[in-house]
Amino acid sequence: MPYMLDGRKLRQGRPFKDSAGTQYPGNWLKLTSNEEKAAVGITWEADPAPFDSRYYYSAGNPRPVADGTDDDGNEYTGLKTILAAEQATIAGQMLSNTDWYAVRKAETSKAIPAAIKTYRAAVRTVCNARQAEIAAVTTTEELEALMKAPAEVYDTETDSMIDNPDAHLTPWPDPVS
Repeated sequence: MPYMLDGRKLRQGRPFKDSAGTQYPGNWLKLTSNEEKAAVGITWEADPAPFDSRYYYSAGNPRPVADGTDDDGNEYTGLKTILAAEQATIAGQMLSNTDWYAVRKAETSKAIPAAIKTYRAAVRTVCNARQAEIAAVTTTEELEALMKAPAEVYDTETDSMIDNPDAHLTPWPDPVS
């Protein structure tokens, strides 16, 4: 964040005035020590802690995990409901590429290939598993960790990728061709 003086942000390379009207040149911040800046009343304001706005309103202020009602009686949708619905949307998108097999079967009674049936069943199973994994968490921190964790991690001992031992979402099946 910037240097601050009297509640104002000071920008490097720009001249400024203090509350007494003293004018400072644009290079003054760059050329002075921290002690000289402090003597004038200039302070450094640290950057706010980073946060993921999908899970937090602001740093340290998590979004609600479960559905609920606020103090004014307004209902809100929690993160678990939102993310579970996203999983259903993803599954629907994955299934849409093979929907024509189901339509063809309904219209002509021609069988759906076994590989396609297996894939479609796997997508539905994984979707249900992912929704259950999301439903099982109790805090925003746990939910964020679950959603961001990779399915596989690099193992330095074996020099290969292994299943992540930490909580992570069940990976989607590979698409069929």
